[in-house]
Amino acid sequence: MFGWLRDRFRRGPVVPVVRLSGVIASSGLLGSRGLSMETVAPLLKRAFEMRGAKAVALTINSPGGSPVQSALIGQRIRLLAREKGLPVIAFVEDVAASGGYWLACAADEIVVDPSSIVGSIGVISAGFGFQDLLARVGVERRVHTSGERKAMLDPFRPEKPDDVERLERLQAEIHEGFKAWVRERRAGRLQAEESVLFSGEFWTGRRGVELGLADSLGDLRETLQARFGARVRLPVIAPRRGLLSRLRLGTGIDGIGPSTLAALEERLHWQRFGL
Repeated sequence: MFGWLRDRFRRGPVVPVVRLSGVIASSGLLGSRGLSMETVAPLLKRAFEMRGAKAVALTINSPGGSPVQSALIGQRIRLLAREKGLPVIAFVEDVAASGGYWLACAADEIVVDPSSIVGSIGVISAGFGFQDLLARVGVERRVHTSGERKAMLDPFRPEKPDDVERLERLQAEIHEGFKAWVRERRAGRLQAEESVLFSGEFWTGRRGVELGLADSLGDLRETLQARFGARVRLPVIAPRRGLLSRLRLGTGIDGIGPSTLAALEERLHWQRFGL
């Protein structure tokens, strides 16, 4: 309590810190475990409205996820930065890849650890095909649709070249939006051919600085103290947790429920980057 009062009234510049950690998805898919416009917007509002703020820091640790939620969060960061006239500095922890890198690009400056993972500027769609399994176990798949493309890419039917072509067109369109965002936010700083940067490959933070995907190596406290002085205050803007969240409710029968399935989904995203 006394420590909180001391920090509350201690003079010095303030740089609120917003943690953006987890898979990016609409709030209904991963709940409180993920990043979405719904969960992040209140944190950004509190950070940008903090009295005496000299800048806003983002600590990013995300393997990516929804391009829509990534774009919405990135746009909100830029809107608030313009409204409040505050610079935004992103600090990458383990990974800012795919949608995570989209979020990092919302900052005016990106600082990484030498071993951080950055990049993966691309679009992916993954799934499974079960049509042979159904035949082996003697199960007949019955699907009735109104609209010839309604059952496109059904995992229980053989893949059709026309369906794959349509999916690739959708991916290319989303990829173009991602590339346009990176070009805009990293204008004049990219140091490699777009065919390399936008291939979906990812790199260490040290290599990311060389490629212009990030600006410098460092960590949050050391960087901000060097810039704003040793007395800089770095309050972390965390979500306000309700009673149910604190009690960690939401697990279903025998421990298999929404929270468990969300954890499995999240694990798949992180494993792609060896984490």
